[in-house]
Amino acid sequence: MYLNCHTYYSLRYGTIAIPQLVEKAVSLGVKQLAITDINLTSGVFDFVKECQKNDIKPIVGVEFRNDDELLFVCLAKNHDGFAEINRFLSKHKLQHLPFPETAPKFRDVFTIYPFKKKHLAKPNDWIGVSIGEVNKLWQHPDLLKQMVILQPVTFFDKVGYNIHRLLRAIDKNILLSKLNPDSQADINETFLTPDYLHTIFKDFPAIIDNTNYLLEECNFIFNFSSNKNKLLFTNSKFDDLRLLENLTLTGYKYRYTDNPAVLERISKELIVISQLDFSAYFLLAHDIIQFAKSKGYFHVGRGSGANSIVAYCIGITDVDPIELDLYFERFINPHRTSPPDFDLDFSWDERNDIISYIFEKYGEDYVCLLATYVTFRQRSAYRELAKVFGLPKHEIDALINPEGSDYANVTADSLGEWGHLIIKYGNLIQDFPNYLSIHAGGILISDKPLYYYTSLNPVPKGFPICEFDMYVAEEIGFAKFDILSQRGLGHIKECVDIVKQQRNIDIDIHAIQAFKQDENLKQQLRNYETMGCFYIESPAMRQLIWKLRCDNYLTLVAASSIIRPGVASSGMMRAYIERYHNPNSFDYIHPKMKELLSETFGIMVYQEDVIKVAHYFAGLSLAEADILRRGMSGKFRSKSEFLKIENTFFTNCKNLGYDESITKEVWRQIESFSGYSFSKAHSASYAVESYQSLYLKTYYPLEFMVAVINNFGGFYKTEFYLHEARRYGAHIEAPALNYSGYMTRLEEKTIWIGWIHVKSLEKKVVDLMLAQQGIKPFQSFEDFYRRVPISLEQIIILIRLGAFRFLDKKKKNLLWQAHHRHTQGKKKGQSSAYLFEVKEETLELPHLDYHDIEDIYDTVELLGFYLEPPFSVLRNPIEIPTRAKDFPLHLHKTITILGYLVNVKFTRTSTQERMAFGYFIDEDGAYFDTVQFPKILKQYPFQGAGIYLLKGKVTEEFGHFVLQIVSMEKQHLAFDPRYF
Repeated sequence: MYLNCHTYYSLRYGTIAIPQLVEKAVSLGVKQLAITDINLTSGVFDFVKECQKNDIKPIVGVEFRNDDELLFVCLAKNHDGFAEINRFLSKHKLQHLPFPETAPKFRDVFTIYPFKKKHLAKPNDWIGVSIGEVNKLWQHPDLLKQMVILQPVTFFDKVGYNIHRLLRAIDKNILLSKLNPDSQADINETFLTPDYLHTIFKDFPAIIDNTNYLLEECNFIFNFSSNKNKLLFTNSKFDDLRLLENLTLTGYKYRYTDNPAVLERISKELIVISQLDFSAYFLLAHDIIQFAKSKGYFHVGRGSGANSIVAYCIGITDVDPIELDLYFERFINPHRTSPPDFDLDFSWDERNDIISYIFEKYGEDYVCLLATYVTFRQRSAYRELAKVFGLPKHEIDALINPEGSDYANVTADSLGEWGHLIIKYGNLIQDFPNYLSIHAGGILISDKPLYYYTSLNPVPKGFPICEFDMYVAEEIGFAKFDILSQRGLGHIKECVDIVKQQRNIDIDIHAIQAFKQDENLKQQLRNYETMGCFYIESPAMRQLIWKLRCDNYLTLVAASSIIRPGVASSGMMRAYIERYHNPNSFDYIHPKMKELLSETFGIMVYQEDVIKVAHYFAGLSLAEADILRRGMSGKFRSKSEFLKIENTFFTNCKNLGYDESITKEVWRQIESFSGYSFSKAHSASYAVESYQSLYLKTYYPLEFMVAVINNFGGFYKTEFYLHEARRYGAHIEAPALNYSGYMTRLEEKTIWIGWIHVKSLEKKVVDLMLAQQGIKPFQSFEDFYRRVPISLEQIIILIRLGAFRFLDKKKKNLLWQAHHRHTQGKKKGQSSAYLFEVKEETLELPHLDYHDIEDIYDTVELLGFYLEPPFSVLRNPIEIPTRAKDFPLHLHKTITILGYLVNVKFTRTSTQERMAFGYFIDEDGAYFDTVQFPKILKQYPFQGAGIYLLKGKVTEEFGHFVLQIVSMEKQHLAFDPRYF
């Protein structure tokens, strides 16, 4: 009876979550139910699974619409029919075509036209009738044989109807009062009881019979447990396994000397890989990596895939699982509740090439990007509802973010009825899907055409996405590939290229084992000289390296994980550092914890630790332990399932006789992983890339810093990477004609900042300058004018920046000359570029006042940063001898120091009060850290970038010194002589 049910996957239209829909059907004794969301199939597999759990026959389909116009409803007779629907849907979405008025001639699909479009129905099609149209049936007795009940289900009650209308107004971006009746559902689109529908249609038994016929004929049978990935890389499973074995043994000879234990591990892994049908998955990953290498692209293989020695041998990852005692079962085992996946990182500017290769090689019908659902969260829901209720922007902003608003008196109560409605309905639509977006890097490579599982959607990046997220993909049998991008690999690759170009040295950046043993790298770590190095450059990570006195790979692996917020805020990071330095100074909370966690001094650091403790300490099965691990990583869909595991944990511990306080403390450590945690292999992968960066910075610091600057996206602003290069002996030059390129470049010890950093300078001007510069250097101002067509505004930018300083002429004289040339050119009707060489004019100019500080302010305005910390331009210079290097001499004493702000991180205390950690440069160019507790921060807030006079007490923790601020005052810079 129910051929047309909408869930909230009918985006900004439907109001019913799938479990609620099925629960309602169960309560009414419904045994057959169809999902037909509007132009979308996102909810199909959740719906099928929920129906199977409740002994309801699921029927799947799609309701096709062009905007608000209902065209037809399609129901799949079987899985092939579902693929037909998805193929038709995908074609029109990907080509941005409207759907036709009539459906194509499907083979395994029932097409139902609404009663209003009955004239379009062909003899084999069906005509749908709602309860409001029954009184018109007497006019069409000849069509009864084609008619079925088509009573949509969109909401349950009046509140649901209100939600629906609000969603429609949000979708249309209009006031609720302006919502057109044609844009919303009829108020009767509720889940009517079967008895009521039978009563309404009792005079038309043929329609009831036809409806039941469709329900009986549709059979969507789906196997959730089978592998949906591409099953074969070669022509057979046997050949796949043979190829994987050969590649692994070849890689073994490269990675290891003769080692029977390693060969035994390889053999065991290959058996499991074969048994679980993952040979092709490994070969696909290897193929992607080989393509990248053929193009000269770098990659990092990370995630749980780095637990595999096969992955290490065939070059997917550079993490040695033997060295780190990583167990393969964390990656693949029969008890894992989710498929494994490889995380493959590429440089930010090369990732699209990799994705294009995958689509081209394996076929557009078989490859797609994963989707994510962007849901209505509390603030976004309130904002959208406030707009459709017509609130002015300042009231909306104040309601959403009262702390950052000038309208502190605006509250839900002050807005009266509107305010309460916003809160009420905002909470009701929370977690409703709002629209589809792209997963950060997930790609599916399917064995069957993807239309058997999803329709495909276009996205701005050009690669189609499916219509479900990673959780659904895992549940239906896909193991995704994560093809990710990052800037860190970009700066590694560019640095290697610069070294090759300028020094003719070939760097083997994958010689990780040699890097780990390099004494110079160890010293670089001991000196916490990590700015620019992937993942270990932030002030917080630098502090942790300092406190651990880290100088080796294994410690860096641990540091990469314990830096996460949960460990730090729970006090476990401090405990780890204490125990690391004094391994005999503590007692394990329980003998079992010593057995399980001796490597990490009794503290859970990695996801694997959660699995070990849950299984061996609390007696959870490996499957339950994996659910717990995923839940603590924020990767679970069912909160009820997670709560069940939590209850089992405490029950088991009680039955095992553990003291309640011990159980609670162990659980507290597990909880610290909530939402943010790493597997050990993931941390190790990050540490490998950190070592690669560290090697380059140690031996080629200037090339490295130029590469970091050119790839952007680091933790710090460009200004501070230039400062770091200066610390390593570089001379920094602002962009200049004849010397600078579009990107920043290195010439011996001089770094020429690239034109890309100049604000408001047009790209076409830069291209013309560089093209002419490539032919021959500019000889004079007149020579530049002759060869580069340029507007007055653009030439002024170049002059103010000092781009003509090779001429040894004052800026103000050049500005006069530019205005003169521009004016003369207008009078003569000439462009700014001359066809023929003309004699350079000499203008007689009066004396023009000039101050050196003008250059500094010009540079800041045009580049957005100082070429060096601006201590020299303080309005009221202060002689303060204290420097960061003096902190150990003033421990526990109050000192005063000048600092140029690099970075500030705001956080909250356990009582939710705001505090801050500052990072500054002193007058010698050295870095130092500060902390401001809530009371001081309120009294002395940060006032943006600049130089601060800092007063505070020097404190120390594990050899790391921090200035605990007691007062702070931002210093004024000298007046700009151009305006005074």
